[in-house]
Amino acid sequence: MLTELLTGWITHQRWFAGKGRPIDNLVVDSDVQLAPRLRHVIISVHQAGACDRYQLLLGTDAPDEYRFKPAHIGEDYYDAAYDADLTCVLLTGMAENRDLGPLRFRHLDGVEINTSLRSLVLNAEQSNTSLVYGDTYICKLFRRLTPGVNPELEIVTALARRDGTHIARPYGWIETDLDGEPTTLAMTQEFLSNSNDGWALALTSVRDLYGTLECSASEAGGDFSAESFRLGVATAQVHHELAAAFPVDVIESQEVKRMVEEFGRRLAVAVAEVPELREHAHVAEEAYQRVSEVAREMPVQRVHGDYHLGQVMRTPTDWIILDFEGEPGQPIAERRALASPLRDVAGMLRSFDYAARHLLADHVDADELRPRAVEWAELNRSSFLAGYSAGGGHLRAEDAVLLRALELDKAAYEVVYEARNRPTWLHIPMAAFQLDR
Repeated sequence: MLTELLTGWITHQRWFAGKGRPIDNLVVDSDVQLAPRLRHVIISVHQAGACDRYQLLLGTDAPDEYRFKPAHIGEDYYDAAYDADLTCVLLTGMAENRDLGPLRFRHLDGVEINTSLRSLVLNAEQSNTSLVYGDTYICKLFRRLTPGVNPELEIVTALARRDGTHIARPYGWIETDLDGEPTTLAMTQEFLSNSNDGWALALTSVRDLYGTLECSASEAGGDFSAESFRLGVATAQVHHELAAAFPVDVIESQEVKRMVEEFGRRLAVAVAEVPELREHAHVAEEAYQRVSEVAREMPVQRVHGDYHLGQVMRTPTDWIILDFEGEPGQPIAERRALASPLRDVAGMLRSFDYAARHLLADHVDADELRPRAVEWAELNRSSFLAGYSAGGGHLRAEDAVLLRALELDKAAYEVVYEARNRPTWLHIPMAAFQLDR
């Protein structure tokens, strides 16, 4: 029986969010024939009173080469995302604006899609599955489905229609209706084949610095600060484009204070779960108090929402920003909510700290290298902020208080995450509560 096969298979998939909890029930909500041997299936997975929906491309009559994990599901069923002979249907559907049952395949006005390209699954992602077609397109399948238009599709298409810079060009998407709402199933963008992600480039710089003990961060061969400046400029420009493409607002000082109160509640939760944070919690509490004391009106707008070095790509000509989905696991309404652009700035500043420090986890010379990590992070943080200001980002002297609070709120979240998932990295966010910035 298909539901029994899927129940046993889905718990082993990287993108399945319910690991560690028994499945009480699995129901097939939708089953659409896309082509011979290819079905699009939406399932509901019930666990401990909660229900999550997932999509998969279900292949039937599995060829021998797909009788292996992770593609193999059981009997003659397999995950057809791995079958390039079948996934051409996705490109063709978008190119032709097809409707297949409840599924709607669409492309942006004025674009043409080459339907002859074969796909290959990227293995790097965890929450989604991305198919790369040749060296031209990347189609992201949103495995876990949340009713509503995905924020990334909404933002990237809006910016593309305004000839926005620093984004990967969108081509098309697939959608259906869930709970009465148009819901994004997949989207296709330009594949940045000749590029490197910011995290990898930053780590190259850090490794170079750690291997050249006689040089400063600005003198080592892997100096990253010029790129940090350019990234700051790009970030400010994207914030400007977001403000032009979507509504903006100003929240009153009382709302700012309520926001800071929420920071405090999250900090208390973090302290309860990670007792090591207790002796340093006063650093964040004092930072939050300073924001409350000087609280005033705060401009808010659409932002990236989950901004770090792993979300940016360096092409031969510029920085490109990816993954405008917002914080994973949050409701779409929260991910679409207006926020201070300084939230993105704070996220990138935290990412510089991570890049500088994570190599120290098991390093034999960690104590000797720690000051160099601080030096690298501070150099690139200041370069990023300088670029952000040069690019037109609103960063006044009085904003430093709010930015510090946003950083510590992010660090409190990181403390809990690392304690749960990567205890050897816990020292990285903990350091944010000990540095005098």
